[in-house]
Amino acid sequence: MGLRLKIIMNPSSGRELARANVEDTIAYLTTQRAIERADISYTAGPFDATRYAMNIKADEYDIVMAVGGDGTVNEVVTGMLRGNIDLPLAIYTSGTVNDFASFMKLPSEPSDFARMLMSHKTVTVDCGKVNDRYFLNVLAGGLLSAVAYKVPSDLKTNLGPVAYWIEGLKEINSITKTIPLRLTTDKEEYDIDATMFLISNTRSVGGFKNLMLDADLHDGLLDVLVISKVKYTDAIPLLNKIAIGEHLESDKVIYFQTGKLEMTTTGDKDVTLDIDGEEGPKLPATIECIRNAIRLVVPNEEELL
Repeated sequence: MGLRLKIIMNPSSGRELARANVEDTIAYLTTQRAIERADISYTAGPFDATRYAMNIKADEYDIVMAVGGDGTVNEVVTGMLRGNIDLPLAIYTSGTVNDFASFMKLPSEPSDFARMLMSHKTVTVDCGKVNDRYFLNVLAGGLLSAVAYKVPSDLKTNLGPVAYWIEGLKEINSITKTIPLRLTTDKEEYDIDATMFLISNTRSVGGFKNLMLDADLHDGLLDVLVISKVKYTDAIPLLNKIAIGEHLESDKVIYFQTGKLEMTTTGDKDVTLDIDGEEGPKLPATIECIRNAIRLVVPNEEELL
């Protein structure tokens, strides 16, 4: 019996190559007589992917396939966890940055992706949760976190990661603006004037490959990195440290791991969170790690050689 796939796709993601890549993947599986059915749901707006994933009939499929950028993947994960859909998840990236897929070394060529599906190798990974929403890679707030959802979709499509830095340069004059934060774990409490903060499940965030140096997808912990108030003249040196993985030496950086975190702002302005590159809820928030939340389809390296 061949694979039964439920595909949830953002057809406009990645210069609209998503549809062609999926068609090529299905064609390869067909030539290998490795597919029985492939049912595709196309997203047209926010939360479509979440709704589709929540309503999957798990006994009819072998794998859920999320096709799109980090935002699409986030919605599929959210829908699966809300709907208790216990199926393996395969991620076919076609977005702008795709931190999680890059970190997991997921294939982008249709034939390689098809062989990954055929091997059906899975690993169980943790997932973050903020209030009633989930994130597979990162939750963020502060200076540059707003950039992800300020960048126009057409700019993301045409310029890729460069689009984020273009928008980021517009925000650099706001480097001295801070958010008064209170972070509470079961062990300690922090009061910080934060320029920005990141809570991640993996080492790779925003294209930086080693931002969260101790991150592990299987340890039941989230990695928290907060940059406190920074002078304009300190910004570039700190960015350079981040680029070479020496940022934890800076007295402007607070870094710790926790399974659960209460986050509030002690200021009078709303603070909007960024979840996997999409606009999320406002503070206050309860953030926790859901251990072994998702069975992820990963490459079988021997078969991809």
